[in-house]
Amino acid sequence: MTLHPRANQARLALAGLVTAALLWVLWPYIGSIFWSIVLAIVFAPLHRSILSMVGGRKAWAGLATLLSIVLGVGIPLALLTAALLRQAASVYADITAGRIDFGAYAQRIAEALPPWALQVIDESGVGDLASIRDKLSASALEASRLVATHLFGIGINVFAFALALAIMLYLLYVLLSDGSALAARIARLSPLPPNETRALATTFTTVVRATVRGGLVMAASQGLLGGLMLGFLGIQAPLFWGVVFGLLSMIPVVGAGILWAPIALYFLVTGAIWKGVVLVVFGAVALTAVDNILRPLLVGHQTHLPGYLVLVTTLGGIATFGPNGVIIGPMLAAMFVATWKLFSVDAAVPRT
Repeated sequence: MTLHPRANQARLALAGLVTAALLWVLWPYIGSIFWSIVLAIVFAPLHRSILSMVGGRKAWAGLATLLSIVLGVGIPLALLTAALLRQAASVYADITAGRIDFGAYAQRIAEALPPWALQVIDESGVGDLASIRDKLSASALEASRLVATHLFGIGINVFAFALALAIMLYLLYVLLSDGSALAARIARLSPLPPNETRALATTFTTVVRATVRGGLVMAASQGLLGGLMLGFLGIQAPLFWGVVFGLLSMIPVVGAGILWAPIALYFLVTGAIWKGVVLVVFGAVALTAVDNILRPLLVGHQTHLPGYLVLVTTLGGIATFGPNGVIIGPMLAAMFVATWKLFSVDAAVPRT
């Protein structure tokens, strides 16, 4: 049946209106929805294996996969989070009590610099050493307060966190059990040709799996190595700083250098030469080797994205969406590239 143009426009306007209204209603739990989709895509191969073992019974396969995720990922993550909260509380208490004073550390570094370097700092307009120290101390206190708010907010808002987690697990079970049927329904409703719909869906799943797996492997490997090294060098709360190492490693190019470089500089200028040299070698050689070997294998080669685009979209995603942006940024970049490739393919087809 051919619709009148005005009727078609009304249908499109109604569809856009109810879609926007639905997103507005779902927005408080958009993080739960997002992570249920991500986890369903990442663990889809495991679900298929379990599905074949239970004779194609979708409900049992979905339940077994969900239980495997909770036991294999959720419980270890909860134990790690509990230990992290304890060390984060200790670090926050040390910062607020002045036992950890980043401004004083910066001043000690500045005092060890040659006169010409101090002159460059003065002429740069940054300010004198006292003002730099005050700014760093205030920034460190504010940053620690922000981290503490987010970390301890989980414990304070137990009900909200538990509700969001329950929604995510329920949606994950639904997607594992009926995800194939839902994906087929969405593909039938897509206005794009079937081959283009399949190409975009393949790109989406590939980017999600590569980004999540690559990010987790990078964070776990560099976080473990960084935490062990800092503990060996006598830094307090190595678990906390190891987690920081891991989180920073998810940022391409700069990565954990944001953390280990200032620490190494402090060691070098305050007389702990061997500690500084060890940390420089560790960061410049070991961590760089891990980053250069694992990241292209796990992220870049599978997503077919250049390194600079991964860097910019990761940072932009974090700035826009928070921690979820680590995945959302590169995912949107890959979808952008894949969408524009459709036009290039269409232009390459000879017209008759």
